[in-house]
Amino acid sequence: MRKQLAATIEELIQKDSTLVLLYGDVGTYGFRRSQAQFPERVHNVGILEQSMVSMAAGLSMQGFTPVVHTIATFLVERALEQIKDDFGYQRLGGNFVSIGASYDLASWGCTHECPGDVGILKNVPEVEIVVPGSAAEFDSLFKQSYRNGHPTYFRLSNKSNPASHEVEFGKANVIRVGKRATVLAAGPMLGRVEEACKDLDVTILYYTTLAPFDNETLRRNLAGENLIVCEPYYSGACAADIAVALGSRPAAVSYIGVPREFPHHYGTMDDIDKLFGLTASAMSATIKKILSNNG
Repeated sequence: MRKQLAATIEELIQKDSTLVLLYGDVGTYGFRRSQAQFPERVHNVGILEQSMVSMAAGLSMQGFTPVVHTIATFLVERALEQIKDDFGYQRLGGNFVSIGASYDLASWGCTHECPGDVGILKNVPEVEIVVPGSAAEFDSLFKQSYRNGHPTYFRLSNKSNPASHEVEFGKANVIRVGKRATVLAAGPMLGRVEEACKDLDVTILYYTTLAPFDNETLRRNLAGENLIVCEPYYSGACAADIAVALGSRPAAVSYIGVPREFPHHYGTMDDIDKLFGLTASAMSATIKKILSNNG
């Protein structure tokens, strides 16, 4: 997805004279051609994330379309006040593209891990949240929404689903229809969900836009009495949206995602997936246990 970000920016910046890229000393090599062609609109701001977001707000106020890019923990957690005050409160349009969310950069430890980004930004009015499951999906979703006048967060992952889908900003995809339960997969969790549910009679819904949340697709396709939500960030980040979507309809809601605890070791992404039970085999066992316990 990181390579696709550079390619998408390189394509759009030649067509759109309002697009300005600000990045925090990551992706320098990927952006080299765009920077050489448009040095006045591509800037390595360095390790100044809060200032970078405020700079982007100023650009937005002057009619530009800013794209801000750096590691998730520095973009979302360190610059949260600027995202909230400069973009959310003032209802400015801009784009925030992260890498390293959850524990993609696990070997760098807690300072570079950000499984709380979706939950944090869910609390900032006006912010849209996009979690693509592949490079092609990011490219499509970014092009659909980057000039829509809202602050939009794009959460890029080092993991991708085996296949890409035709995705529409703000809409969920119905991957499969079953009768026994509904399994909701967010972004790069879909591949694991499909593998985990391959022998189960369940409906699978795929969400790449988390804000605004597609209530209607969930309501219309809810199957059985169990809803299992599979998320690549702290589990339960979309609980309020799901409660609204369900309304008065009864459902046993379970969450499979990153537990709210620190991984106190320096393994790889795959190592921590195993630790947290987020491999396809572990998720399959968890889903079957949920269905067994809840009928």
